[in-house]
Amino acid sequence: MKIGFFVYGEVETTSGGFLYDRKLIENLRERGDSVEVIELPWPSYPRGLVSGFTTDLDRLEGDFDLFLQDELAHPTLLGLNARLRRKYGTPIVSIVHHLRCSETGPRSAKVCYRAIERRYLRGIDAAICNSAFTQESVLDLATLPTTVAPPAGDRVDPAIDAETIADRARDEPFEVIFLGSVIERKGLDTLIEGLARLPNERWRLRIVGDTGVEPAYTRHVHRTISRLGVGERVSLLGALPDEALAAVLEGSHLLAIPSTHEGFGIAYLEGMGFGLPALATTAGGASEVVIHGETGYLCSPGDVGAIARRVRTLADDREALATMGIAAREHYETHPTWAESAAQAGDFLDRVLAGEIERETTGAGEADGRDSTDGDRNGNSKEERNAVA
Repeated sequence: MKIGFFVYGEVETTSGGFLYDRKLIENLRERGDSVEVIELPWPSYPRGLVSGFTTDLDRLEGDFDLFLQDELAHPTLLGLNARLRRKYGTPIVSIVHHLRCSETGPRSAKVCYRAIERRYLRGIDAAICNSAFTQESVLDLATLPTTVAPPAGDRVDPAIDAETIADRARDEPFEVIFLGSVIERKGLDTLIEGLARLPNERWRLRIVGDTGVEPAYTRHVHRTISRLGVGERVSLLGALPDEALAAVLEGSHLLAIPSTHEGFGIAYLEGMGFGLPALATTAGGASEVVIHGETGYLCSPGDVGAIARRVRTLADDREALATMGIAAREHYETHPTWAESAAQAGDFLDRVLAGEIERETTGAGEADGRDSTDGDRNGNSKEERNAVA
C-alpha cells in the first residue's frame, strides 16, 4: 500500500515518539509498503490551527491508499484532514503517543486542548496507541477503532547477564541516568532536587537528551543545579548517538525520569535492557512498564522526598539494587520487540484499508467507532484483545 505519513518537524528528531514513528516507517517499508513522509512546519499551537487550511497539498505526489499521522501534529491536521478527504477519500489513521490534554497545565488550557483533540479524533478513522493508558484517554474523547502497539526497548540491545548486573551494583558512586529531552514534563528539576538531599559523595547524575527543545526550562535546570551546589555531580551530555548512549547506560545503576506525564516511556524499557531499575511516576502509562518494587519504583509526580528515599534505598542496599536490576532485565526480555509491535500496527492498517475495521457514521458525520469485524469497544478483534492482554 502507499502511505502518506504526516509528522511535525523532522522525523529524525531524537525523542521517543519520533523513534516510534521511525521504527514503524522502517518496518512498513521492509514489508513492501511505500511510505512518503510529509514533514509539516512546527508552528505555535494557535498558528497550527490556521495552517491546516492553507498547507499546500500539491506537493503530495500520486494517489495514496491510506494516511498515517502523528497525533502530535493535530493542530494542523484538524483543518488539513477535511481537505485530504475531499481530494483522496482514503482512510486516516492516527498514531497517539499521548494526548496533549493529558499533560499538566492550567485548567483553561487543558479544556481547550481537550476540545480540539476530541474534534481531531472524531475526524479520523482509527488510532494506533502506544499503551492501554493512552488508548483509554483516546476513547474518553472519541469512540473509534483502536489497537495498542507498544514501543520496544531493543534499539540498543545489549548482551548483559545477571552476573554482570550484580557486579556493577557494587560500584561507587551511585550512577543515575536521566534519558530524554530536557523539557518540563520530564521532571528533571524534581529529580535534581531529590538527589541533592543525598550526601554528595554518594551519587552522580548524567543527563542524556536534547537541551534545545525548551530553552527556558533548560536555563531553569542550570539555575537549579547552581542553587543546590551540585554542579560537580551533574553532567549534561546532550543527545548521544546509540553507541555512546549504550556506554553511559552500561555504567549506570538507575534510570530516573520522574515525568508529570508519560504516554508509555520507551526510555524505561531501554534502561531495563541494561539491567537498570527505573524510577518513574504514577502519572500516565509508566506503570505498564515499571512494576513498583520489582523492576523499579513509582512515585507521585513532583514528590521530591519520595525520589530521595527511593534513590537512597538502592544506593544503601546494593543487593536489593542487583536483584531489582536483574528483574528489570528479565522483564525487558519478555516485552515485544520493535519488529513485533510494528507488525501488529501493520496488520491493523491492513484491516482498516480492507474495510474490516471502519467507523459507522451516525447523524452529522459523527462515529460510534464499532469495529465491523467482531471487535470490542476499542475496535480490537478477539485476536488483538488477546495479544494486548
